[in-house]
Amino acid sequence: MNRRDFLGKVGAAAAAGAALPVLGSCSDKTAAGALGTVKESYQSDLLVVGGGPSGVCAAVAAARKGVKVLLVDNGNCLGGMGTKGLVGPFMTCYDAAGENMIIRGLFEEIVDRLIAEGGAIHPSKIRQGTEFTAWISEGHDHCTPFDPEILKKVYDRICAEAGVKVLFNANFVSPIMKGRKIQGAVLLTPSGLEAARARMVIDATGDGTVAYRAGAPCVFGDPESGRVQPASLFFRINNVDTYRLIADVVPHLPEFRRVNGVSYRCLHWRVAEAEAAGEWDLARKSVNIWRSVEKDQWVVNCTRIHGVDATDCENLTAAEVEGRRQVEELMNFFHKYVPGCEVATLMGTGSIMGIRESRHVQGDFVLPVQDLIDGVIPDDNILLSANSIDVHGAMGGPAGGLYMPIKKNMYGVPYRCLLPKDVEGLLLAGRCVSADSPAAGAIRVMPPAMAIGQAAGIAAALCLNNGTDPKSLDYSDLRPALLEQKVYLG
Repeated sequence: MNRRDFLGKVGAAAAAGAALPVLGSCSDKTAAGALGTVKESYQSDLLVVGGGPSGVCAAVAAARKGVKVLLVDNGNCLGGMGTKGLVGPFMTCYDAAGENMIIRGLFEEIVDRLIAEGGAIHPSKIRQGTEFTAWISEGHDHCTPFDPEILKKVYDRICAEAGVKVLFNANFVSPIMKGRKIQGAVLLTPSGLEAARARMVIDATGDGTVAYRAGAPCVFGDPESGRVQPASLFFRINNVDTYRLIADVVPHLPEFRRVNGVSYRCLHWRVAEAEAAGEWDLARKSVNIWRSVEKDQWVVNCTRIHGVDATDCENLTAAEVEGRRQVEELMNFFHKYVPGCEVATLMGTGSIMGIRESRHVQGDFVLPVQDLIDGVIPDDNILLSANSIDVHGAMGGPAGGLYMPIKKNMYGVPYRCLLPKDVEGLLLAGRCVSADSPAAGAIRVMPPAMAIGQAAGIAAALCLNNGTDPKSLDYSDLRPALLEQKVYLG
């Protein structure tokens, strides 16, 4: 399948929106000095901006190679979507055949640590089409349920053991530039404006904020369809009679289907009842509800907010409010319509919105979705993955999406995707890497994002230790360093 066929499949021909423009840098508009005196506070070899799963793995991987690392995050814990966002479970880390675990390295170490503390179930024990995968089969074999509170502790400990200095409540304001080379960042902390100088920087912000403000070109969403994937606010419930809930779902499994991109899966028969009663106005026809580690706890991924610009404060604020409104409606739905959930308790909503897509930083190489479809393993490969192409809202309209399991057994991600155009001394990690929109829809989930982060950290350490710029790094040096940290490359 070529790019044109793929876009036809997702309904691009019917897209009404005009192509989105390439975004320029706003670094010239971010005059941190105008906000007050900037205190010279931090000096490190490597600055990692963003403490989500990719940023944590980047920081730990670099620190384990002897690099002095400062990891900064604007929240109060590490883990990003997996902790603050309550996104779970970890999606598959296995090949498409479900036979071999192919995302390993730090991801596997973190999972093993979670299991040792009673905070996860190993993916080898989780099979597709069960309550742990929301009874979804395609692309959902070997997911990993985990407890976000225990994950916070695991991230804290793994960073401390590696010698990573972590700074919470530190908001990125602007890059410190010398020509085209980034040399750190200005941060807004409770102490005021502070400079964090570094020899190299990794952008793990998710939105590509560092790269954008440093002058790297970006696009927003999918320029060819004119759309951005919708956002979701995850939440967790407990006090569920799990066996009654399972008993209600299992007889309906043969009815699971997709019609014009709309999923009729878990509890779609209960949604139909609520719709008929005028008590359902969500842009979904079923409920993605995943059993978690504890018997009575479930993760719910059902809210959907379209057109969210995660780089716009007012837009994002409105989305957060709408997400909580939808959660309230869903809780009423569970209590009234779903067996086993009559007295379910809302444990909490994500403290941040689940953003699937915003900026895509442009590099010299933009990973095309066709390479994933064809199972291409590039010469400068940094990880192997089989995560499916998952483009929510691809059909347009409130509920249409495209989910395409990989036809090959796996694909690779090239190191080149980590290298933004027009900026020196900067590496990308996580969902902002240089990939087209549908390709990013596959590698944005946490296991590949963590593997990308580990590769970025190792690459940064090699460059710092050898006096090399990331764009000049020889893959013959990178590959053995990846293997040394137990990254699986086939």
